[in-house]
Amino acid sequence: MNPLDIARWQFGITTIYHFFFVPLTIGLSALVAGLQTAWVRTGATRYLRATKFWGKLLLINFAMGIVTGIVQEFQFGMNWSAYSRFVGDVFGAPLAMEGLLAFFLESTFLGLWIFGWDKLPKKLHLACIWIVAVGTLLSAYFILAANSWMQHPVGYHLDPATGRARLTDFWAVLTNSTMLVAFPHTITAAFVTAGLFMVGVSAWHLARRRHVEVFRPSMKIALAVTLIASLGVAITGDQQGKVMTRQQPMKMAAAEALYKTEQPAAFSLFTVGTLDGRKEVFSVKVPRVLSFLATGSFSGKVDGINDVQAAEQAKYGPGNYRPVVPVTYWNFRIMAGIGFLTALIALLGLWLMRRGRLPKNRWIWRAGVVSLILPFVANSAGWIFTEMGRQPWSVYGVLKTSASVSPGVSATSMLISVLALTTLYGVLIVIETGLMARYVKAGPPSEEDVAPPPHGDESAEQPLTFAY
Repeated sequence: MNPLDIARWQFGITTIYHFFFVPLTIGLSALVAGLQTAWVRTGATRYLRATKFWGKLLLINFAMGIVTGIVQEFQFGMNWSAYSRFVGDVFGAPLAMEGLLAFFLESTFLGLWIFGWDKLPKKLHLACIWIVAVGTLLSAYFILAANSWMQHPVGYHLDPATGRARLTDFWAVLTNSTMLVAFPHTITAAFVTAGLFMVGVSAWHLARRRHVEVFRPSMKIALAVTLIASLGVAITGDQQGKVMTRQQPMKMAAAEALYKTEQPAAFSLFTVGTLDGRKEVFSVKVPRVLSFLATGSFSGKVDGINDVQAAEQAKYGPGNYRPVVPVTYWNFRIMAGIGFLTALIALLGLWLMRRGRLPKNRWIWRAGVVSLILPFVANSAGWIFTEMGRQPWSVYGVLKTSASVSPGVSATSMLISVLALTTLYGVLIVIETGLMARYVKAGPPSEEDVAPPPHGDESAEQPLTFAY
């Protein structure tokens, strides 16, 4: 393996690992804020117990997201110095905004929320967790603005003296058409992730009829959020597909393993191609659906891999501009298939729990627990598709991945680094899973634990909630 291959493997491993935690933090912070709002408005103890239970799981996940996210920053300078030198003037701006504004909001007000129980006024304390939720959205916005620039570079010019990209219009970067469809798609997927996480944990307790007064409302809220968010994922994904067709026709063609241009184009349910990814061997297709997904018209034209390859060779020069077709094809289907499955699970769950019912069949609860895994698989498949479908470009049409790797780092150094990080991340996932399992099994605090001190008892010591 050469340094480029190892650097790509390392960045892929660490990025996918980090993205396990990001969507859950985004969605769960808003759900915790919603539960606390219900408690402030109604005074019902079950909402307070639910807030503290889900809030504890949020904090564990948030901490893991920070630890794994820091590594991404270092990799740009260590393994991808040529890339960093080229895009630093553009890429650094949204990343700086994310750190100075979004992460500041998240970390500061999360600290106030952790230590502010029984010390801050209720509504002020509630505002803290809502600010945290807004901070996670802002953080995602700026990160996606940076990534979207890699997908569709705008607001820059190439400095002829240095050969580097120079930022000319920061607003164009923030309002990139790619980002405007990627952001809602990512956020709705985050709410699906948090919703099914709550469904899975709640199902585990409800199967044992434990803490029903807390987990039944949590389950119903989570199912409703999952259903709405799943519909949002489908709608925003459809819009993203149309934008992608215009901006990266090769990615859309590879997503469908469409080798020859078709008008109208059929949607592939199942395709087998040659090992080199250059020819279709067998496929099962639905007529005209791909044309609608790509162009909005059932008779629209969709360019095939071979024609796009010829066009890009004419535009950018000799080379192979095809991504790894089987990877893009199957990851796209995993992502989309799970998206539809989550909507069905949420709809079925709401039906089974209507009018105060609790299903008695244990397979239903087992299915609910297993469903927790689905959005994490879909999120990973989506990122793999997004990034590998853009290859061979690190910045589409401007900078190739092969020209982005650090020239002075040896394959041996990179291999040691990837082995060390993979081992470390393996240890961290064991810790994360252990902590999550421990607090999930422990359940929410009892009513006595969340009860306020006796009126007038000023000497009662107030413990630091969530202090570990």
